[in-house]
Amino acid sequence: MQHTGASAAAGAVTETFTVTTPLWLWTTDKAPASWHFLTINGQAADDIHATALMRRMEGGPKRGWGSIKVVATIGGTSWDTSILPQKDERGWLLPIKASVRKAEGLVTGDVVTVTVVL
Repeated sequence: MQHTGASAAAGAVTETFTVTTPLWLWTTDKAPASWHFLTINGQAADDIHATALMRRMEGGPKRGWGSIKVVATIGGTSWDTSILPQKDERGWLLPIKASVRKAEGLVTGDVVTVTVVL
């Protein structure tokens, strides 16, 4: 995990985290859909939780399911998305959409380096 810290751009403070983690597939028997995710855990997850808490204390907008808006980058592909807190652990889930997987040639089980900017 690499945390490049906070920076101020146009009055907004951003946090940047880089992690390397496996791409995994979530499926359910209840629906035909499946979703690909990366899990952000460890120190990066703890730092993201702290940032989320600080933003809530500062009166920032509350988002559904406790999600946080981020800009994610894998290889040469960047996109706007949200990370979701894990129910059972203190990690965060980053959904990886099909267009990103296709552009970067990713398949389930690949170990992926991702940078997220909060």
